[in-house]
Amino acid sequence: MPGGVNSPVRAFRAVGAEPIFARQAEGALLTTTDGRQLIDYCMSFGPLILGHAHPDVVEAIAAAAARGTSYAVTTEAEIELAELIQAAIPSMERVRLVSSGTEACMTAIRVARGATGRNKLLKFGGCYHGHADCLLVKAGSGVAGIATASSAGVPHVCANNTLVARYNQREDVERLVSEHGDDLAAILVEPVAANMGLVLPDEGFLAFLREQADRCGALLIFDGVICGFRFCFGEYQQICGVTPDLTCLGKVIGGGMPIGAVGGRADLMERLAPLGDVYQGGTLSGNPISVAAGLATLRSLQKDQPYDELERKTQRLTAAIAEAARTNGIDLQLPTLGSIFAIVFTDQPIRSFEAVELTRQDRFNTLFHALLESGIYLPPSPFEVCFLSTAHTDAQIDETIAAWQTALQEMNEA
Repeated sequence: MPGGVNSPVRAFRAVGAEPIFARQAEGALLTTTDGRQLIDYCMSFGPLILGHAHPDVVEAIAAAAARGTSYAVTTEAEIELAELIQAAIPSMERVRLVSSGTEACMTAIRVARGATGRNKLLKFGGCYHGHADCLLVKAGSGVAGIATASSAGVPHVCANNTLVARYNQREDVERLVSEHGDDLAAILVEPVAANMGLVLPDEGFLAFLREQADRCGALLIFDGVICGFRFCFGEYQQICGVTPDLTCLGKVIGGGMPIGAVGGRADLMERLAPLGDVYQGGTLSGNPISVAAGLATLRSLQKDQPYDELERKTQRLTAAIAEAARTNGIDLQLPTLGSIFAIVFTDQPIRSFEAVELTRQDRFNTLFHALLESGIYLPPSPFEVCFLSTAHTDAQIDETIAAWQTALQEMNEA
C-alpha cells in the first residue's frame, strides 16, 4: 500500500510518528495490535457517535449480512433510511444515497451545474469536501480568488472553475460574486468548519451566504458530512435557521460503514437520472449493510436524544483542559460545539483557516505524543477535530483530564 496506508492521515506523518495499528475496539476504547488500550477521541473521524461496536449496530449489520451483502436492487431499508433523513431534515425533500461524503459533494456540485447551466463553484479555504478534482484546491497566499490545485493530477481547468474565499470573510464573497456571479453554479460550505480545527460561523454569516446565492442565482450547498446528526437530530441548518438548496451527509448516517447522501429541493434532485439529465450511479449505493448500520444508529439517536448529555461531557472535559492550560501559562484555544472540540495553540480566537495556519502546530505534536503515551488517542493532525461518543464514561473523562494535566505541566516545564 502506498505509504503503508489506505488514507494519508493514517500514516501519522502530520505528527512525525509511526502509525498505530488497530486490532479491535469497543465503546470508547481502541486496542492496538501490540495490546495497548487507548481512550479514543478520533472515533473514526466522527461516524461513531454511539462508540465502537455498539450492540444495536453490530446486531443490525450481522442480520443484514446474513441476508446478503449486496444486491444492486432497491431494498425497503433504503427507503426507510431516506424517509428517516427526510423527516429529520425537511429541506432534503428527495434523498440519493451514495457511498461516501466525497461522492455526495461531487454529486451535489453536478446537480448544481446541471440545474443552473453554469460552471464555477465558490468554496472556502480550509473547508474539505472530499478529493474530487474541483475540490482539491487552495487559495494560494490566503487571499480570495481563483484557486490553484493542491494535488498533482488535478487539471488546471478544474481548479480554474473553483473560487476560494476566506471563511467568515464577507468581503471575499461579495467580490467573487460580483466578479463571477453570472457563471456561479453554487456556494459550497461546511456550515460549521471542522476540517481546520473547529471554526464556527460568525453571527449571520450563513444567512449572508444564502442572500449572496439568491442574489446571483447560484445554489447554496451545505456540507454536513461531519456535522450532520452530531449537534442535534438533524443538521446544523435547524440550529442556524438557514435553509440550503442541497445538503450533503455522511459519517454518522452510516454508523461506521461507508455511506453518503445528497438531498434537497425536489425540483433539483429530480434532475438526477433516471428522472433527469444529471447522471449519478453506483453499484454499492444504498448498500444493505451500510444502510442497516445507519438505520440502527439514527433510530438510537432519535429514541435516546443524547445530545445534551454529550454536550455536558464535552464541556466538562474542555473546561478542565482549559483550566490546566491557564495554570501552566500555555496559550490554548478549545473551540467547542456539541460533542466536537478542537485543540489550537494560540491566544487568539480562530475565525478562518489562515488564522489556524499561524498557530503553534509544533505544540500539538508534542501534546499528541505525550497523551498517546498516557493512553489517550487524539486525531493525528492539528487540523482535525476531537469527537466524544455516548460510550465515553465519566471515569474515562477523568482519566483523560489527568493525562492532559500531566502533559501540559510537562510542556510548561520543557
